[in-house]
Amino acid sequence: MNEIIEITAQPEEINDLSLLHNRACRQAQLNPIEWASTIVKSSIDARKRPIYRLQMAIHPQGQNPLDFSPPIFPDVKRSSQQALIIGAGPAGLFAALKLIQLGIKPIVWERGKNVKERRRDLAAITRNQSVNPESNYCFGEGGAGTYSDGKLYTRSTKRGDVRSILQWLVYFGADQNILIQAHPHIGTNKLPQLIANMREQILSSGGEVHFNTKFKDVEMRNGAIISATNQRDEKIEIQKVILATGHSARDIFEWLNDKKLAIEFKSFALGVRVEHPQTWIDQQQYHCEVKSENLPPAAYSWVEQVNGRGVYSFCMCPGGIIAPCATDKQEVVTNGWSPSKRNNPWANSGIVVPILWEDIPEFHAAGPLAGLRFQQFVEKKCWEEGGKTQQAPAQRLVDFVNGKVSKDLPSCSYLPGVVSKDLNQVLPAFVAKSLKQGFVQIAKKMKGYLHESAILVAPESRTSSPVRIPRDKETLEHPDCKGLYPCGEGAGYAGGIISAAIDGVRIAETLSLTYA
Repeated sequence: MNEIIEITAQPEEINDLSLLHNRACRQAQLNPIEWASTIVKSSIDARKRPIYRLQMAIHPQGQNPLDFSPPIFPDVKRSSQQALIIGAGPAGLFAALKLIQLGIKPIVWERGKNVKERRRDLAAITRNQSVNPESNYCFGEGGAGTYSDGKLYTRSTKRGDVRSILQWLVYFGADQNILIQAHPHIGTNKLPQLIANMREQILSSGGEVHFNTKFKDVEMRNGAIISATNQRDEKIEIQKVILATGHSARDIFEWLNDKKLAIEFKSFALGVRVEHPQTWIDQQQYHCEVKSENLPPAAYSWVEQVNGRGVYSFCMCPGGIIAPCATDKQEVVTNGWSPSKRNNPWANSGIVVPILWEDIPEFHAAGPLAGLRFQQFVEKKCWEEGGKTQQAPAQRLVDFVNGKVSKDLPSCSYLPGVVSKDLNQVLPAFVAKSLKQGFVQIAKKMKGYLHESAILVAPESRTSSPVRIPRDKETLEHPDCKGLYPCGEGAGYAGGIISAAIDGVRIAETLSLTYA
């Protein structure tokens, strides 16, 4: 027997496992002495007074429904079947691990540094406003997600086995609670060790991982890959290349375009980061003056329609930090992250609007790179408005709505610093207009959202790739290049850690069929 019972619990009851067990058994009409129980799903219902909604599995003593068999990784060091993976983000790492399970040796090229050494370059952005184009928040082992929060929520449940991805993360060191949380989160402070553990598994199984190794080109014969070279002109004879380079690898998009390999414009979203005091978010979401210590820092999400265009929150970070995520020296880019405890005094969220082809006619001459050129234009303008440093243009939220330049700015988590600007003039007019109306509308529903200490920091521009790299529906190969497998978020087929990992696994499984 393994019966699932749904119960509710007050925040002050959530850590009393005996009470929860007895409540679940009583509801199931079972003797609590004869059975054991385990929480298998947990979420918070904050529509009125916040309560926990739990799914409890009632099962025989000594069994735990959350237990799983550890994955098995054979030794592939001498395998004649090999694949080159470009990029060591979640798509690339999970593709490598899955290839090993399938008996194929992965060779990973990562342009950036290992996860530990990346930290020096992240510190340099904040302290010295110095951007290393090859090692930053977006490039390096673990990809963009490693130092930007580690949120694991996804809607991609139809694309693959989300639970198996979460189980692998637990195997490599994540807290088992991610298996039961409605919105699982690891935290930027804990993800690096998981990533390092994954790398060690790849190496111990006979795979290869090469850092500071930037993909340069492939050689093709009769439309199929026969070799690949890196920036040092080192050549490897290979017929299978997984392109898992992330949404900010602009050089890859340029390379595809120059090589006349098909790419397509893809809509994305762009806007600002808005930051509020976390205590205010807690009060609003939990309908209380003081948050219970048994409730996590509150999050929010919202969507408003403005003249047929969506304005919505993106990557909300309770107890978080706004981070400088530029990948080049003449641009400003912001993103958000939270540590595992989410214990910083601020809450930040991207508030963005979709960027469609028809929105940017002045960039159409760039063809499929139109969205990329628009993205670059906005980021460079923010760099110029910030004084040609990593300082970011910013404005009080209430001043932005009222069209006033802020005389001063509230405290903010963005450590490189902020400069008071009218974001209505900094951002493209259609973006600013949509954002302004979206804020007006949501303020009618979330009373006090136009908080006196709320600040906007621009731009939030790397929500997803502005390009899609097409691939065959059956083989998942690029239609113009046999053996090239566009993968993950950079190729336009994922949006976050879990969906990218799922796509990496899918690519590995499909690629393996060519060896059957």
